[in-house]
Amino acid sequence: MPFVVKEFEVKEKTKAFLFLMKEMGYTQKEAQRIIARGRLQVNGEVMKHTAGYFEGKISFICFEGISRGLKPVFETPDFAIYDKPSGVLVHPQNRNTQYSMIDEAHAAYGRDANITHRIDQETSGLLLISKHKEAERELKWLFESRDIKKSYLALVHGEFPETLEVDAPLLRKEDESAIVRMVVRVNEEGKASQTAFKRLCYYPELDMSLLECYPRTGRQHQIRVHLFHVKHPIVGDPIYGQKEEDVLRFLDKEISSEERITLSGANRLMLHANQLCFSHGSNFCINSKDRFATDPLSFLN
Repeated sequence: MPFVVKEFEVKEKTKAFLFLMKEMGYTQKEAQRIIARGRLQVNGEVMKHTAGYFEGKISFICFEGISRGLKPVFETPDFAIYDKPSGVLVHPQNRNTQYSMIDEAHAAYGRDANITHRIDQETSGLLLISKHKEAERELKWLFESRDIKKSYLALVHGEFPETLEVDAPLLRKEDESAIVRMVVRVNEEGKASQTAFKRLCYYPELDMSLLECYPRTGRQHQIRVHLFHVKHPIVGDPIYGQKEEDVLRFLDKEISSEERITLSGANRLMLHANQLCFSHGSNFCINSKDRFATDPLSFLN
């Protein structure tokens, strides 16, 4: 479990953030943020005064990355690229999250390692991890300035056109239901969003198409929503293309693997981050080594 409790006995009045800096190796900013988030208790009571002093029994909730054995597909002294499995979070949602890709980053490269971009929990594929703070700033800027080119593979329902450009603004839903934070929709009031699609293969016996997807912008759920918008939802998508009652049941973990296959066509989202191309000292173009890249249909069984 990544969040663990460490206990100390402090016999002399000590400034809290200085203690964390000395004992745990945090920077002052990190130590004060930990205190502000209520992760430090003094004699059983939460301490929130970031410049305060303490003494007595101290308990501290900290994150310790535990690897599950994933290895990078490529790395340099500045960054590493992993193939994230479908279903794995990038960051822990809360203290009860048992495992996320941050576990792998911290276990392999220490506390300064970080994830430099978003990828949905349901999506598999390439994830870029910085090994130190300077690389984190530089790589995040490359994503923000759209200087990193990404391509995805998607298996969708129906016979898709050979090529298609979708230019449809996206707006996060902000209204009535419990799926508010999960749903993005095409809306003229939304943010500009463009994705290019190229059909690689059509499987008539399945009535499914394998696509290469090139997002020009980086909106949440962009590829999923654009494909749903053009009536070719991604196979295995438990949200876009499903009835709201089934979406709610999925989010509440009330849908079995068998029922999900019946409803959506697969037990996982058939979307895979397949390639990252960028310049960081040298030019890099990294391809996924996951079997989705060579045999996506194997995930339908």
